[in-house]
Amino acid sequence: MLFLQISKIVNPIFSKLDKWFDLGIGFVPNIIIAILLLVIFRYLAGYGGRLMSKGLSRASHNEALVSLISSLTRIIIITTGLFFALGILGLDKTVTSLVAGAGVLALAVGFAFQDLTTNFISGAFIAIQRPIKVGDIIETNGFTGKVKSINLRSVIIDNLAGQQIEIPSKDIFQKPITNFTYSGERRVQVECGISFTEDLVLIEKISLQAIQSLGFLSSTRQVDFSYTKFGTSTIDFQVQFWIDQMKIGPGSAKSEAIKALKTTFDIHGISIPIRAAEVVGEVKKE
Repeated sequence: MLFLQISKIVNPIFSKLDKWFDLGIGFVPNIIIAILLLVIFRYLAGYGGRLMSKGLSRASHNEALVSLISSLTRIIIITTGLFFALGILGLDKTVTSLVAGAGVLALAVGFAFQDLTTNFISGAFIAIQRPIKVGDIIETNGFTGKVKSINLRSVIIDNLAGQQIEIPSKDIFQKPITNFTYSGERRVQVECGISFTEDLVLIEKISLQAIQSLGFLSSTRQVDFSYTKFGTSTIDFQVQFWIDQMKIGPGSAKSEAIKALKTTFDIHGISIPIRAAEVVGEVKKE
């Protein structure tokens, strides 16, 4: 009796184990194929990542962008291989659930980190389009300085006064940028005023000579001189010239130009009225 009772309990268990064993034996080829498929896709992911890295390195010098896209390429290839492997194992519902879950997760992350996502996308476009490069002198978002680094999330510039400014990539991408390094040249303007009694033709001649004697001017641009206004006690004029930014900065160039004009006026006995500085200040305010 006891033996019969034990048999009734044990036999169904062994029967079930036999079925599982038979199913397991029949499932082994699928497991082997799935593993081989994963190995193949793992190799393809490494090769695809390296190929993408080489191709992007030619189009962009932004290491962060190249690394990010290369990593995404490897992840996409490996994920594709995983989906194929799960399909071979008959886990189609699992594949569907993973795809749906990934979509919901991506949507949630996009809403939660909207600004961060926008910055990354903007940084990617900046790296691809390359409106600015490291070393460029730019003006944007109310800041002027030299570009120190271009990252996916932000652009760091040196404001030429000893501070570094980090500007979000979306602000760089969405707002106007003045790139003073694009042509390698920059225009500088100097304003001054002379007495009503002075010879205007002579003033123009010696002013042009003084500015043209400076050694940092652009070789492709001319110096422009023009009288601009009858002031209270002066006739105001301005001199515009272009400089080679590889030789000198705009501030130093303007300082040298002012000194050159003052020296030339002293040599020719031409005085600058005391009110001239005040008049020029009023012109700037207007």
